[in-house]
Amino acid sequence: MRITESLLAPLRPGGRRAGAVLRQIEALPFADIRHLTQAKPVLFLAPHPDDESIGCGGAIAAGIEAAQAIHVLILTDGAASHPNSPTYPPDRLRALRAGEARAAVAELGLGADRVGFLGQPDGAAGRDNATAEATVRAIIQYARDHAIGTIVTTWRHDPHPDHQTAYRFGQQAAKELGIRLLQFPVWGWLLPPGRWIVEPRIAGFRLDITPFLAAKRQAIAAHRSQTSNLITDSSAGFTLPTDLLACHDRPFEAYLEAG
Repeated sequence: MRITESLLAPLRPGGRRAGAVLRQIEALPFADIRHLTQAKPVLFLAPHPDDESIGCGGAIAAGIEAAQAIHVLILTDGAASHPNSPTYPPDRLRALRAGEARAAVAELGLGADRVGFLGQPDGAAGRDNATAEATVRAIIQYARDHAIGTIVTTWRHDPHPDHQTAYRFGQQAAKELGIRLLQFPVWGWLLPPGRWIVEPRIAGFRLDITPFLAAKRQAIAAHRSQTSNLITDSSAGFTLPTDLLACHDRPFEAYLEAG
């Protein structure tokens, strides 16, 4: 889940500076969890195992506490976080990260039966057209089977290709289903302030997650492969950076309308 230099390159002029957009997001009005759920089942579509905790763990916990129907689908298998590890080759790492995701959502109060895995390749989600189409169809079918009223996925400006793919898939599914789409920033909080992004209008709300912040921290910590030295034999192994975690260790989460 590294941010590459090419993804951080300035976009062509025509939008607004990211710093101004992020300040506006941080000043969005607060709303209750029921404003997010609208008394209907909600599907959180996370790009990787850990984004469900980092970006929206507070909302998941708040929804469970409020007896709302919460579901999580994880787009990619997470198997590229520690390349060439002898002790955790891709199959073992894939299983480890799925187990971490189940343990993480348990910290938030969500049962393992409410978590699904779409199995797209980590770092390359949606690059194969046929597989991408099948994955969108799977999201749509899951949403229909569970009467989903809102899909919540990553912000379209998150500077990671899998996050942008999750947004695109969520957008396509929500459009076909005729339901609401919300977005949450993950890596987007770290956009360089001077970068141009095309975001003419910010609409949405913040959710006060103060009562659930401890559970969110526990959920993030459950992703041990991403937050600790559990895997030490991959020279290119990934660990979540402290500046990213600091952005999400706050008493609120932001949810943006996708109109």
